[in-house]
Amino acid sequence: MTGQDAGELLRRNGLRSTAQRRAVLAALQGRSHASAADLEERIGLSRPEGSSAGLSRQGLYNVLEDLTRVYLVRCIEPAGSPARFELRVGDNHHHLVCRSCGRIEDVDCAVGAAPCLDPVQDSGFTVDEAEVTWWGLCADCRRASERSV
Repeated sequence: MTGQDAGELLRRNGLRSTAQRRAVLAALQGRSHASAADLEERIGLSRPEGSSAGLSRQGLYNVLEDLTRVYLVRCIEPAGSPARFELRVGDNHHHLVCRSCGRIEDVDCAVGAAPCLDPVQDSGFTVDEAEVTWWGLCADCRRASERSV
C-alpha cells in the first residue's frame, strides 16, 4: 500500500491522513498479528533518534486505537499474550495460537457469514460476531516436543 493509497483509505474512513497513521498502516503491511512492540521496532521508535514519522509510544497506541475503531485494523487479544494487530478485517476469520511459541495463524471461517456460531442462550443480545481461538502446539513445537521425549 502506498502512502497515497493509505491516505485515501484513512480519509474514506473518516480519519485525517497523518504521517503517523500512514506509518502504522505501512508497518502492518505483510506483518499479521503484530504486537505494539513489533510495530515500535518496525517504525523505529526504539532508535535513539526516534521515529521518522514523529511518533511516540503513546502516539502509536492512539493511532492503533483510531484504526481499530474505524475497522481498518483488527485487534485480537489471546490470553496471556499482548494485544496483536492485523490488517485482515471484515472477513469473519478466526485464529490458531501455539501454546509454546505464541505463533498465531489465521483460519478461515467454515460457515462464512458472521456470527458463524450462536450461543445456547443469548440473554437478549443481538449477536453479530463470534471470535474463535483454537489453542494447541504448532507443527514446529510439536516436533521439538517429540524429539525431547
